[in-house]
Amino acid sequence: MLSSKENNVLRFQHVQLDDLPQVAKEILVFATCSVNVLQAPMGCGKTTLCNQIIKQWGSTTEGSSPTFSLVEEHQGPNGILYHADAYRIEEEEEAYDIGFEEYIESGNPLWIEWAEKVESFLPYKVGVVYIKIEDIHTRTIEFYSELSAAQIQWNHE
Repeated sequence: MLSSKENNVLRFQHVQLDDLPQVAKEILVFATCSVNVLQAPMGCGKTTLCNQIIKQWGSTTEGSSPTFSLVEEHQGPNGILYHADAYRIEEEEEAYDIGFEEYIESGNPLWIEWAEKVESFLPYKVGVVYIKIEDIHTRTIEFYSELSAAQIQWNHE
């Protein structure tokens, strides 16, 4: 794995599954925003990376995919971390119904998959992880510690 740091961007190339604990650790150290989004096509490893972030956070509970519960809460030595998966949200009204804005406003770290489905909830500045497939076993991961929500390059599969 190759990594580099420029301004507010961490880049990891040739990332394999065994590299994810180190990638997650570096992302957590570099993160400046409480709300962070993971952008990648389906099957690229958003949940896998997020589960490593949860583990590196020091959570006492294992991460999974919160596709059906929408938001999972994980307790660690530094407090609460939330992991959200908005994939199943069809209308933003559904996010209002579960109090999604309260997770955003809590100040606790929140990592969101499929955030384009709850875009209007996002604060002005967010952290953004982009995952790109190199080949079946490797990925390129870029983490922007702070972007305006308007700068996010959303997936359009």
